[in-house]
Amino acid sequence: MNQQRRTVIAALAAAGLPLPTLAQGKIVLGFAQIGAESEWRTANTESIKSSAKDAGIELKFSDAQQKQENQIKAIRSFIAQKVDVIAFSPVVASGWGTVLREAKAAKIPVILSDRAVDEKDDSLWVSFMGSDFTEEGRKAGRWLLENYKGTGDVNIVELQGTVGSAPAIDRKKGFEEVIKAQPRFKIIRSQTGDFTRAKGKEVMEAFLKAEGKKINVLYAHNDDMAIGAIQAIEEAGMKPAKDIVIISIDAVKGAFEAMIAGKLNVSVECSPLLGPQLMEAVKDLKAGKTLPKRIVTQEGVFPMEVAAKEFPSRKY
Repeated sequence: MNQQRRTVIAALAAAGLPLPTLAQGKIVLGFAQIGAESEWRTANTESIKSSAKDAGIELKFSDAQQKQENQIKAIRSFIAQKVDVIAFSPVVASGWGTVLREAKAAKIPVILSDRAVDEKDDSLWVSFMGSDFTEEGRKAGRWLLENYKGTGDVNIVELQGTVGSAPAIDRKKGFEEVIKAQPRFKIIRSQTGDFTRAKGKEVMEAFLKAEGKKINVLYAHNDDMAIGAIQAIEEAGMKPAKDIVIISIDAVKGAFEAMIAGKLNVSVECSPLLGPQLMEAVKDLKAGKTLPKRIVTQEGVFPMEVAAKEFPSRKY
């Protein structure tokens, strides 16, 4: 700090006036990310890192490589470092009570970003910001009921996200809630693809081996698994989006490319660009404001017919 700045700060302090923000030190945010399992997650991480930089917030970032124990270690490290705010995207929904109580005891507010936790005591976090995953599942189901052209029974295979994760639980629940209105739509196989492209391909290969041409529809809980499944469908000599209707969630650029190529029918949006919203919330907390307990992201549905027009404006 230069001498002139020290003099100004001393004069302000002597007069009892507020000190400049930099003199008080930066706000420090500890963020425990799930990993880098998909295009969506990569865009989410980039949004958080760039938004922290733009907001002048010091970010302590941890990549858990899709392991809950790594996230818990990271949160404990943030508590030990006495950060101002902790935020994290929980890899699974359950098992957070102990570490969240530790954060509360240390008087460090916690924001849940993107995914919720399954804990009865909601005083353990100040806000949950992100998408309504159940509604995303409903949107996928509604699109299917409104747009499926065939008659007779409709056999659906489902690629679920990571077992026990909030999006996997809720996207399944929302989809089933809608399709049960028409009993001809039946999920005949459902298995986790762990939100990854490689696993999505592997599980779809198993589905095709077991059910073959009986499969009418694939519902994938994210675009990366759908893109992996598209490879498996093509390798089996079938045409994705024609022989098998494909519905997925996230609306990342890779999904738009697949739709433009005529290989994916529709993608339901789940925006990863939570960084600006998160930094605004962190600043509000430090200013003593109360955050809404639930902050929902606004999102759309993109069928293949609009993909080429929408693609140039996509940010992820």
